Amino acid sequence: MKQKILLVEDNPATIDVIQKELEFLGYDCVVADDGKKGVDMATSQLPDLIIMDISLPKLDGLAATSLIRQNPKTQAIPILAATARALPGDREKCLQGGCDDYIAKPFTHRELGAAIKKLLKA
Repeated sequence: MKQKILLVEDNPATIDVIQKELEFLGYDCVVADDGKKGVDMATSQLPDLIIMDISLPKLDGLAATSLIRQNPKTQAIPILAATARALPGDREKCLQGGCDDYIAKPFTHRELGAAIKKLLKA
């Protein structure tokens, strides 16, 4: 059975690219286009991993991550922050906010695959 990844991302072009990458890498992908839907889908879908954008409508990625971490059903799901926020301190902010790892956009196919494998083996 394929592992399921929840992609929480609001940019349609980015969704398209990452979804294709995930399918190419052999994962099932479900998508939420805002932070609130991301929290709801994490609870209903119980994915193996979540790729979380940080700048999202309705609920930003750090607030969504916090809610996911507070729920006993979802608190152990690894979360990869995938964001265009690449300023000094942003990585630390994401990790302190409950994300397990951080990858800055734009990233390569190889970087995404390596980050996912690292978190799924943890």
